[in-house]
Amino acid sequence: MHRKGPTRDIDESALSVTEPKEQAAGVTAVAVALKRAVEEMGVVRTARTLARVNQVHGFDCPGCAWPEATGHRRPAEFCENGAKAVAEEATLRTVTPEFFAAHSLEELADKSGYWLGQQGRLTHPMVLRPGATHYSPIEWADAYQLITEQLRALATPDEALFYTSGRTANETAFLYQLLVRSYGTNNLPDCSNMCHESSGAALTSSIGIGKGSVSIDDFDAADLIIVAGQNPGTNHPRMLSALAGAKAKGAKIIAVNPLPETGLLGFRDPQTVKGFTSGVSIADDFLQIRLGGDMALFQGLGRLLFEAEDAAPGTVVDREFVDAHCAGFTEYEKNVRAVDFDTVRTATGLTDDELRRTARLLAESNNIIICWAMGLTQQKHGVATIEEATNLLLLRGMIGKPGAGVCPVRGHSNVQGDRTMGIWEKMPDSFLDALDHEFGITSPRKHGFDTVDAIRAMREGTAKVFFGMGGNFVSATPDTEVTEAALGGCALTVHVSTKLNRSHVVHGQTALILPTLGRTDEDLQAGVKQQVSVEDSMSMVHLSTGRLKPVSDQLRSEVAIVCELAQALFGAEHPVPWAQYQRDYDKIRNAIARVVPGCADYNTRVRQRNGFVLPHPPRDSREFRTTTGKANFAVNDLTWTPVPDGRLILQTLRSHDQYNTTIYGLDDRYRGVHGGRKVILVNAEDIAELGFTDGELVDLISEWTDGTERKVTGFRIIGYSTPRGNAAAYYPETNPLVPLDHVAARSNTPVSKAVTIRLERHTHVGQPS
Repeated sequence: MHRKGPTRDIDESALSVTEPKEQAAGVTAVAVALKRAVEEMGVVRTARTLARVNQVHGFDCPGCAWPEATGHRRPAEFCENGAKAVAEEATLRTVTPEFFAAHSLEELADKSGYWLGQQGRLTHPMVLRPGATHYSPIEWADAYQLITEQLRALATPDEALFYTSGRTANETAFLYQLLVRSYGTNNLPDCSNMCHESSGAALTSSIGIGKGSVSIDDFDAADLIIVAGQNPGTNHPRMLSALAGAKAKGAKIIAVNPLPETGLLGFRDPQTVKGFTSGVSIADDFLQIRLGGDMALFQGLGRLLFEAEDAAPGTVVDREFVDAHCAGFTEYEKNVRAVDFDTVRTATGLTDDELRRTARLLAESNNIIICWAMGLTQQKHGVATIEEATNLLLLRGMIGKPGAGVCPVRGHSNVQGDRTMGIWEKMPDSFLDALDHEFGITSPRKHGFDTVDAIRAMREGTAKVFFGMGGNFVSATPDTEVTEAALGGCALTVHVSTKLNRSHVVHGQTALILPTLGRTDEDLQAGVKQQVSVEDSMSMVHLSTGRLKPVSDQLRSEVAIVCELAQALFGAEHPVPWAQYQRDYDKIRNAIARVVPGCADYNTRVRQRNGFVLPHPPRDSREFRTTTGKANFAVNDLTWTPVPDGRLILQTLRSHDQYNTTIYGLDDRYRGVHGGRKVILVNAEDIAELGFTDGELVDLISEWTDGTERKVTGFRIIGYSTPRGNAAAYYPETNPLVPLDHVAARSNTPVSKAVTIRLERHTHVGQPS
């Protein structure tokens, strides 16, 4: 039975504020998850679907990339936000051709992203012709022909952009990059460019591979875990169970964040009896750091570790590891010994006692893990900051041993797998050589555009076709006005999607929406059930099998869309056996096994109970494939983010009712925000000093070095526990404030955690704009 989506949009005048919660999850999380699931899927569909999430013979959660346990899996192997993600995808609400006939593009463009997403699953390919006021149905063959004509008409393949979302499975990602390189370009921007690109750059330089070095089992062996710039309670809730388990075994946990995050301060595990009555305080210490002060923290801790080594020689620095496996130690030591502690205090906002207490734990612990997410990567000097965190682990010999290592926690469910499969604008020649040898093609060697450069190319008219494999490009990217105008200048925009989103109403001269299967959907090719595979945050590769009947017979799998488009574009004589790959995904995996390092015997190994783990030389054998052949200590000038007079430094973040750009609901109950999203969290002393009052409506204006200003309006000020001079607000509502050129050094990642803003009193009469 198909359902219609809600008719009402967000009403910010209904917004209310309560005290933030002191504990996360528990009975409330269970109740919210079940309520949302039943609203979207109904009782029977909810029971059948949630029972299969993250199970061995089920499907991988379409939310985050946190790994499953390698042993026993609990019956409910999902979190509240995972249940919301599943409900969004497995909803019975549908967006049919009749919906588009009833709603003009102008009307849809006036709706919020929340309203668009709530309408349900797309059921039919749709096209927007030049000058048309409505999307209209199009047959698949005609859609492929339209794309083919536009691609063939370009002066060069580099005038086309092929974006990828992290939900794309390994098989799709491998074929997608194969199509793009067969076509003749490396323009493969993806969502990694906007999140963990800084991690990849830093780790590749430091240890020779841009992935984390720990497994889920390492958490049980750790005795110190630092969680920096990350909010597991909202973004990776199942991580709280791993942290609680580590704590029960004696580990100390330190949270480093400008905001107190409820999940790290109190956690009620809803899958234990105790979790229904009481919780556990996850963090033993909370370092409420100023935005942009993390590099100062890590360098200051480095200096303190050397002072501890001076006091007790041979007890802090792991000389055996450093001498055998590291380069650049002397230069690093000289650099951090000279760090000015007054600067460290100013940049971090932390006390001497907090800094020395943390250094003492680092010096005394035998197995240390450092975890991080966007709070570090989306800083101007995010790459250097992560290098400094890695330096601390190298100093202590914490790479390549149980219970220790680097742990960048990826956000999207297969964003790491996409990169492994070749979705990168700068894949190494060794990968391209293997691809060419396997398929008899000639891959281009010229590096392509990442996400920021892709927007610049569209803005400048040097890119004319945009193809998005999943995701919501407009709402995920910075500088919204610039990005929307850039897409509007394209001759063709194409989006492969499960649901309606903002990117569908920001279009080129011609626009296509191609509806695809989701993770929960059964995938039949030539009458045979197919499975896909994904890679989690810790390099484990496993199968995912959807079971639900698709909401429409017009839906195509992502694999089928790539293969059918390739056949239309290249013709029957192309050396890649696209038709065979569409019929049998095992054949794709056989090709992956011959091309992608670490994937030998893919089809056999991925069918093991837990799948298989990809090789990681630093973890596996303390082998470091860097330019020096060793792990490299980095030397960086200390930089931090000062607050100009009368201004605030803004970080953008998610609410508890969203995942990336998908808004599930309008409550952020952990922070006490209900019924709306246009809020800005500001220290109460800053509110008074700037001449405002708690609850007042303000406009936010960002200031950029070239004198350009950007503005969003009608945000409610909420007094909140955040360092002086810092503020926080939700994205995508505040993405318009992030300048396109405000990017991290060496990674080109948009800097969404250090935006200089000023507040102005909102004078609009009536509901906030």
